[in-house]
Amino acid sequence: MSRYTDAIIAWYDANARDLPWRADDATPWGVLVSEIMLQQTPVARVLPVWHAWLERWPTPAALAAEPSGEAVRAWGRLGYPRRALRLHESARAIVDRHGGEVPSSHADLLALPGIGSYTAAAVASFAFGQRHAVLDTNVRRVLSRLVSGEEYPPKAPTKAETRLAESLVPAAAPTAARWAVAVMELGALVCTARSPRCADCPVLDGCRWHRDGRPAHTGPPRRAQTYAGTDRQCRGRLLAVLRDADGPVGKPALDVVWSDAVQRERALDALVADGLVDPLDDGRYALPGG
Repeated sequence: MSRYTDAIIAWYDANARDLPWRADDATPWGVLVSEIMLQQTPVARVLPVWHAWLERWPTPAALAAEPSGEAVRAWGRLGYPRRALRLHESARAIVDRHGGEVPSSHADLLALPGIGSYTAAAVASFAFGQRHAVLDTNVRRVLSRLVSGEEYPPKAPTKAETRLAESLVPAAAPTAARWAVAVMELGALVCTARSPRCADCPVLDGCRWHRDGRPAHTGPPRRAQTYAGTDRQCRGRLLAVLRDADGPVGKPALDVVWSDAVQRERALDALVADGLVDPLDDGRYALPGG
């Protein structure tokens, strides 16, 4: 156990947000759904969609029985809607391979469609209390400052980061699972990207970045993602038309939501290629029915 473990877990016990996927009665399926939804999406936006999703599809089998287009429709405006398709594919794989129960094995989780190393480790830890290094953006930032003395971690996770994270995981599985969520919460609430609240940090005395005077980031510039006017915004507008419709829509209904015809056609082609939109033989478009 590292010298940070007790302090960070004690801070978490006193300050953790009351989130439904952390409740004692949360199901592994609820945890998996939350982890997919929370990728690049704030908690406040996820909460209502997560509740609606679990009310409609409380089990993988319930989602697997519906067309994939219904998953896209229910995804609403969470963004990155391909996640809805991957979650639908995972639900069907869970039914086909695991009898409808989310698998507890890290290897089996990693084999599900669209599940990467972070999500597999997170579900194994948070749903099943296992011992894994859970390395999301918040954890990477905390460890970068606390141990390495760098304001921000590299853009992509490195082997050195993974080794560091693994070296700090407590030996006992229940404590390791608690540590994983505690460090993540510390990064989300205190050791934030833009305005870290160092005075509230439970391990401030041991933070190398603070001890060194909080040196500024010296790596490649961190550019904020733009949204307005992008193909991504255009794709969102087109999908919104299809989500709000009771059935297939004609091309004119799509054309009116984006004035740039070249960009609109490019975005529509990309939605079709990604499996998010089905072009019908009569020239209309619909959410996928598979």
